[in-house]
Formats: sequence, structure tokens, C-alpha cells
Amino acid sequence: MTINTSPHTANNPHAQQPVRQLGTPLQAAKRAVILLHGRGANAADILGLSEYLEVEDTCFIAPEAYGRQWYPQRFTVPTTQNEPFLTSALTLVDNLVKHVLAAGIPAEKLVLGGFSQGACLALEYAARNPRPYGAVVALSGGLIGETLDTNRYGQDMAGMTVFLGCSDVDPHIPLTRVQESTALFKQAGATVTERIYPGMPHTINEDELNWVRERLADIS
Repeated sequence: MTINTSPHTANNPHAQQPVRQLGTPLQAAKRAVILLHGRGANAADILGLSEYLEVEDTCFIAPEAYGRQWYPQRFTVPTTQNEPFLTSALTLVDNLVKHVLAAGIPAEKLVLGGFSQGACLALEYAARNPRPYGAVVALSGGLIGETLDTNRYGQDMAGMTVFLGCSDVDPHIPLTRVQESTALFKQAGATVTERIYPGMPHTINEDELNWVRERLADIS
């Protein structure tokens, strides 16, 4: 299926991209999980995580980025260098969130997560569009931009649950940016779990998946 009905253009490259689903159909699900893949991957790759989460009555949804990347440059460059891709990606996520809410699943039962570039996008969207999400899960990611401009973000994130997991030596995600992101969400009132894994490569580990599985089970 596709969510964004806008035409695919140079200024909106992620429009008309496929969106894939697994698990319980959205209209019958008790909860929904939007998963955002990393650079070079696709929707099928990130949907593979659903096999490890094993939570019934859950709809897993994954959009696919145009060209297998949500934005072309590193996430720590000025945001202008990642346009128009970043705005297009945020618009796609926004359309998906609204699609889930319109299906009758409230924000409290919606999990928004991703890995690497997808994790950065999930955090950035949630910070700009705060709701009491069931969880925002960043597996190796941080907020986007050369510096964190608080004017971009909501000031009241009470009721939001956020998880950030990352290596202390991740070659793509600076530890300082993970810590800055944690601090920003906490200062805005979100409940944040940050877990730093010494020496871990750029990957997803079992402890992170256990946290997500337990959180999903708590969202009834």
C-alpha cells in the first residue's frame, strides 16, 4: 500500500513509496508498531524484527525510503544539507501516524521505532510531533542536525516513553549525540531509558529487543 497521496517529485522523493505490513491487520490490532529501516536497507529488513517480538494482536508497519535512504548525508550535518529528503521523510511518517490514529489505535498504543538512520528519523519526528506514544524506540540513533535546535521541538513531552540504545563506540552515531537526545527528551518531560553497550558494533542486540517486547506486552 501507499500512504502519501502526493505525487513523487524531486521535492518530495518519498511520496508514493511502498508501505508493508505484517502481523494482525490494522483494523483488528490492539496496538501498532511503525518501523523505519536504516540506510541501504528496506522495509522487509526492518520488518524482520517482528519475528523476535512475538506479541499477538500487533500490526507492524514499515515504509520504504526512496533509494533506500531517508536522507543523503550524515545526520549530524546541518539539516539544510539533507533537504528535501528529510522533510519528505518526516511527512511520510506523519501520514503513517495519522493513518494509524484514524484506524482507531490511540497514540498510547502506537510504537514508533527504527534502526540507525531510521532511529534518527523516529526520534526527530517524535520530538517535533510530541504525543503520549506507547514508545519511541531508537536503536542506534539520535536527534538530527549539526546542533539540536530546541525551537524545532515540542516543549511538553509528558506521557511519552522513549528508549535509546547504542554502542559507546558506534562508528555512525556519536555517543554525545545519544546523550544530548536523552537530555532533551527528559527536559521536556518524557520518560526515557538510555542503554549504552560497551564495544558493541553498529547493530541491534537482544537486550534492546527484550525491552521492546516487554513494552509491547504492557500496551494492552
